[in-house]
Amino acid sequence: MGNRIFIAINFPKNIREKLYRTKDEYLDLPCKWTRRDNLHLTLFFLGNLKDEEVLATCQTVEEIGKKHSPFTLELNNISFGPPKKMPPRMVWANGLPSKELTSLKNDLENSLYEKVPAEMNEENHAFSPHVTLARIKEWQLKQMEIEEIPIIDKDINLKILVSSIEVMASELKKEGPEYTVLASIGLSFT
Repeated sequence: MGNRIFIAINFPKNIREKLYRTKDEYLDLPCKWTRRDNLHLTLFFLGNLKDEEVLATCQTVEEIGKKHSPFTLELNNISFGPPKKMPPRMVWANGLPSKELTSLKNDLENSLYEKVPAEMNEENHAFSPHVTLARIKEWQLKQMEIEEIPIIDKDINLKILVSSIEVMASELKKEGPEYTVLASIGLSFT
């Protein structure tokens, strides 16, 4: 079957904790909250790769890391996601696009599309930087009266120094996905 691989920005413990505490404000929302240690921002999802493709991916990401400097990522809002999707499917922490983040995402996309079959890249449509905080249990949400559904639109102000990106493996388990860092690549352009 291969390895489910994606490229991500992981967060320090204090940022993961702040994002995780969001669940305390929406106890009545029927959803499955992302485990604290799994909170990240996905830059590029590759799908199921063979071992040799994983190795090539790590090498490519390392080359890209050398072309980019550390930058600040800003998370500014918590809302339902994706935007305008009804009923909502997730709770997101939205990030502000920046030229550094967009450039990094584009470099990853352009370099990795050459190495990964296109059919594995369905999740890489229009990039909207976000962190998935929870997945809505749609059938339970539909059972709620419209006035019972909380409005989620909360401003936050989290700034994260992004000095590395990670090649991650995802193993789907009954209790939820388990992520493993395969390679952590420092951003080192000076």
